[in-house]
Amino acid sequence: MTVQHTAHLVVLDMAGTTVADDGLVEESFRAAAAHVGEDPASMLDHVRATMGESKIAVFRHLLGGDETRAREANAAFERAYAERVDADRIAPVPGAAETIAALRESGRTVVLSTGFARVTQDAILDALGWRDLADLTLCPADAGGRGRPYPDLVLTALLRTRAADDVRHVAVAGDTAYDMLSGVRAGAGIVAGVLTGAHDKDRLTAHGATHVLASVVELPDLIDGLRS
Repeated sequence: MTVQHTAHLVVLDMAGTTVADDGLVEESFRAAAAHVGEDPASMLDHVRATMGESKIAVFRHLLGGDETRAREANAAFERAYAERVDADRIAPVPGAAETIAALRESGRTVVLSTGFARVTQDAILDALGWRDLADLTLCPADAGGRGRPYPDLVLTALLRTRAADDVRHVAVAGDTAYDMLSGVRAGAGIVAGVLTGAHDKDRLTAHGATHVLASVVELPDLIDGLRS
């Protein structure tokens, strides 16, 4: 019997993968660090290395596990990002909206996931007019609080949508090493890195990317080409 190795569920990252945010992540981290009396420059290397991770987890690491200060910094980050989100600073990665629409029109279920809190994710969706673009949107709180590099967001997408009966029929796409780790740990059949965001081909591949694409626009053709 021939098995169709295709994706019925597609889980897409937002910032850097489907959304271009004009450097707002780093800008907001700088504001948050200053808010809690830390030197932003001392934090940025870790911030860049862990792009894609839940932001509260990043602050816990940077602030030595101090939960109170981590939560304060995370709240400051979310405020700073939300204050800056508007149509002038946020835009779709070229072709991303059309790609999501095409994936859904082909019968696939599409989930947008993020390491941001829900309030920030919603601000981005509103700025883009994307509230109804995907079948489902998820943030770490929707997955029990654990974001990437854990597999929870991908597995939550599968459980919530019931779009596939095998994790190998899930495709994950993102621009960071943590996106790749999350997809690999979830058992996704396709873990595609894209070069429109934080990390380069070598880093994406080293963290488990099965494919590296110039942009998310190439994902439908990749999925269709892997049918056997």
